[in-house]
Amino acid sequence: MKTLIYNTKEMDEAVWLEAAGRILAEGGLVAIPTETVYGLAANAMDETAAAKIYAAKGRPSDNPLIVHIADMAAMDGLVTELPETAVKLAEKFWPGPLTMILPKRPEVPYGTTGGLDTVAVRMPSHPVARKLIASSGICLAAPSANTSGRPSPTRAEHVYEDMNGKIDLILDDGPVGIGIESTIVDLSGEVPMILRPGYITKAMIEEVVGEVRVDPAILSENKDKNFRPKAPGMKYKHYAPKGELLIVSGDSKKVIEKITELASEKTAAGYRVGIIGTDETIGAYHIPENSRGEAAAVMSIGTRREEATISHNLYDILRRMDGAGVDYIYSESFAEGSRGQAVMNRLLKAAGHQRIDVG
Repeated sequence: MKTLIYNTKEMDEAVWLEAAGRILAEGGLVAIPTETVYGLAANAMDETAAAKIYAAKGRPSDNPLIVHIADMAAMDGLVTELPETAVKLAEKFWPGPLTMILPKRPEVPYGTTGGLDTVAVRMPSHPVARKLIASSGICLAAPSANTSGRPSPTRAEHVYEDMNGKIDLILDDGPVGIGIESTIVDLSGEVPMILRPGYITKAMIEEVVGEVRVDPAILSENKDKNFRPKAPGMKYKHYAPKGELLIVSGDSKKVIEKITELASEKTAAGYRVGIIGTDETIGAYHIPENSRGEAAAVMSIGTRREEATISHNLYDILRRMDGAGVDYIYSESFAEGSRGQAVMNRLLKAAGHQRIDVG
């Protein structure tokens, strides 16, 4: 299969809309930009098309897909009921980076929901995604457009790196805005439960619907092999770079000292290391070259003064570490309040929950 790339900023809109819509109608796969990350889209109501997503990504079949819609009318064909909490959240946050889990209609195939009787739905705000969904008339299942377990793609070139030859088309609209996946809230129980943190925070949701709980697995490791995830990213190692990642948390000065110590040990042993710091700290890392004369890859993920820069750059920096060919990566940790929780959720998943607390 030859994977085509259409630049939506340079190409006539009618051309890429027609081409992408035709591929989707025929059961093919199209990578699309959303405001969060690039998604790998197929017809959500076509079980065979959904299976192609799993095959292209190498994704476990019990990991549910999120269905993307263009308007509220589409909910009638997806869910058995639309509780008041869902209506309020939709009015406040849709279109936008919020996914809601609700009981599914029989027409929604289990191949899309990972075998569950619930379906995850969101309405993206990115204009390319919205125009494609609306013009095609198809609800799109669209997980992140990367090989399963790898860092999610925030640029079209990330998609091409993982999906070239596996999918029909990539719609390139440049870098995405937010950079991490949507918040997922489960509305199928009595109390809303956040299953994956994201740009829409717990506090923001509580302002709309009152009490909200957070699944304890968000910042911990679930070792139950029989656990069936209700949302993407709950069970398996995700977002992982090729190098082994370790997170170091605690007092900033002690964190810098510990990362410097660990990185120096690895370079002395001949490995190439990477360090993820911030604008405020990267100047403090002084790591000797390894025996091949390779310097440590010290990169800033953003500034702690603006949390949004950290989430925006997270996956891009993990992919840049891959490009630098590092064997070991040491990352500072980030505050777990507000949107920092979403960043730490992804980092911990990427590190396989390998973490050192230096106090």
